[in-house]
Amino acid sequence: MRMNHRGYWGAILVFALCFSHIAAAQDEMPKDDSAAAKRAKPAPPPPSPAVEQDADIPPAGAMTDMPVAILQGLDKITARVRRIPIKVGQSAAFGTLSILVDACRKAPPEDQPESAAFLKVTDKKPGVAPKVVFSGWMFASSPALSAMDHPVYDIGVIDCASETAVSPPPAH
Repeated sequence: MRMNHRGYWGAILVFALCFSHIAAAQDEMPKDDSAAAKRAKPAPPPPSPAVEQDADIPPAGAMTDMPVAILQGLDKITARVRRIPIKVGQSAAFGTLSILVDACRKAPPEDQPESAAFLKVTDKKPGVAPKVVFSGWMFASSPALSAMDHPVYDIGVIDCASETAVSPPPAH
């Protein structure tokens, strides 16, 4: 059986009207204002005063500020990789880049591993005015989420650490 265009669109319209009525009926809440229905729901138990959270333990999902950011720099021309530990509030040089670490945060051990650092990267080529090439958060688990776009260098966050966990860089 062959259907012409008017018959086809008419069938579609009838189909759409039927299902829109069903969908609208599903979205409606039942109208039951009886007091018995309201009393049937049990009240949540009051919080127990005996169970208090330790003040030193951050809530789940909270990240802890760490004093040192451990970054990794890649020189795309020479293919050299260098680990760069930088204290928060200080800067370090990598090639023509100056990297300032404003913050470094790490997830607690019971959460998924994550380290994030707020960096301000400035390209200081000789004879050219300094240019900020990156300013923002970089994440160790997702380097492509907020990557620095530079033709010669790549910078990535490896970890955030305490000062005692950072070993001095090897002498060259």
